[in-house]
Parts: sequence; structure tokens; C-alpha cells
Amino acid sequence: MIYTINTNNEKETLDLAEKLGNLVQARDVILLEGDLGAGKTTFTKGLATGMGIGQVIKSPTYTIIREYTKGRLPLYHMDVYRLEEAGSDEMGLEEYFYGDGVSVVEWSKFIADELPNNYLLVQIDKTGEYLQNRTFTIESVGERYDKLLIDWKNLNEN
Repeated sequence: MIYTINTNNEKETLDLAEKLGNLVQARDVILLEGDLGAGKTTFTKGLATGMGIGQVIKSPTYTIIREYTKGRLPLYHMDVYRLEEAGSDEMGLEEYFYGDGVSVVEWSKFIADELPNNYLLVQIDKTGEYLQNRTFTIESVGERYDKLLIDWKNLNEN
């Protein structure tokens, strides 16, 4: 199932993601794709707010994984861009994917072989005259994510 929605500014992006954060459950995996500066970390900030996480959300570019545990569920925010050449064999990613929290993975194509079979893929593209708007193309893979996407879509349309 595929759903597309646009935002016009950072606040709308945060609000969009916050609604998803209200719906996620343990073991949910959200893949974020988009160019540098597309808004992947901004999206994660909104998601964290919806999960009740009040901590400052920072990009995990250099740490690869940041863990936020002070919310309704733990949030595991991963940026695996730097694993393109190094690989992720020894990272223990399955412990995150099948653990008690929600995993958000930026640049997931670099660990495609290690990803679960089911997930929510969020493609973020900069649009508009000054590239300040965003188009989100969301694809659900698997029954759990079909339901999650339908519920999220309903929240956005009401």
C-alpha cells in the first residue's frame, strides 16, 4: 500500500511524524530515505514527540545508533550511511529490530540484507520553489504496516 502526503514547512513535518509516533508499537521498523537535508532527523524528532520522548533528538550520523529510552517505548534511531563500505555484520541490529522499541533507520539501503521482511518505508523528497516543502511517499510492507499506514492516513485526513 502506498500513501503520499505533502508538508509545507518544518512544523507540518513534525506534526505529521508525531501522529505516527502516537500509533507505533514495539518492534515497528520505519525506514527513512531521502537526500541529505531532506528532513529525516526532523521527521524522527516528531515521531519521538508522539512517543512521549522529551529528550533532544540528534542525528546519529557519527554514532550510527542513538537510543532514547524515556518515553512510551524506546526509540532506536540509526543512520547506517557510514556502513556502506564497512558492513553491519557485527552491529547486532536484529536485537533492535526484534526488541522492545521502535527502530528508525536512515539510509536503510546500505543494510538491506539485514532488514526485517516487513516495515514502513518513508521516502522524503524536497519540493517547491525553494525546496522548503516535502513530499512523503510512504509504502507499507506487511500486514502490520498496512494497518499502521491506514490508521496514520486517517489521522492526517481528519
